[in-house]
Amino acid sequence: MFVAVALCLNFRQAAQQLHMTQPPLSRAIKALEQRLGVRLFERDTQGVALTEAARQLLPQARQILALLERAERSILRDPAPAGLRLGLTSSVEAGMFGPLRAALAAALGHSALELTFAPSPRLVAALRAGRLDAAIVALPSQTFELALQPLGAQPIVVALHSGHRLARRRTLALADLGGEAVYWFERARQPAFFDHCHAVFARHGFAPSFLREPLDHHVLLGDVASGKGVALLAESFKALRLDGVCYRSLAEGGELALGVGLATPADAHPATPLLRALAREHLGPPA
Repeated sequence: MFVAVALCLNFRQAAQQLHMTQPPLSRAIKALEQRLGVRLFERDTQGVALTEAARQLLPQARQILALLERAERSILRDPAPAGLRLGLTSSVEAGMFGPLRAALAAALGHSALELTFAPSPRLVAALRAGRLDAAIVALPSQTFELALQPLGAQPIVVALHSGHRLARRRTLALADLGGEAVYWFERARQPAFFDHCHAVFARHGFAPSFLREPLDHHVLLGDVASGKGVALLAESFKALRLDGVCYRSLAEGGELALGVGLATPADAHPATPLLRALAREHLGPPA
């Protein structure tokens, strides 16, 4: 209101520009003068003139209005992103995603963050069908036309009963496990990674007696604690502590390593650049 009167130097014309009547405009200017403790306008029969205080205030007031207009245009041009539907692979321990989930929730504000935990092939299928906006998948995976940003890799470790004769050693090799019953996942759960691992097994002549791995890793570790067999798992599962279970490094763990990557469709969600940056920060290799 002040700027309109200051530019028009006429209360009636300023009121017309503001689509209001003159009396409330006059009251608003008077209230502003009382708040500032100075007179802003000199009024006489010749018209309206700015006081020295008003001449000092006018450039600042116009700058504030310009900033408000710029902010309004920015909001209209770049609306807050819609809720993000993010898939997370079940091939690593879920707690590994905790920092990423917290950072995304903080950055997106009130936008919903919808999470889906599943094997990577199901996440890829959901992405291609438009049911997810992005997914953290295990690598190698068949991702078809999706964009893929590798983030890092986890070596494979051995989970075994803490009383097992091999538990006394810090590092084990595949050759040490040749006579053991080894829990292993079915190929349908992660075909590309399954084939990758079996190529490594073949190079090292590793052909143990494989047991079908339970879908729930807590159940799997319960079986390991019972001494039913040993398991080969991504390193992140060491975060799952269970009485009777210990973890040991595997000499071939780097060869078998499970990769992790961010898969996104061509029509990326507005929050994808943010997700990529946070994924690199929280899931990428150590600096």
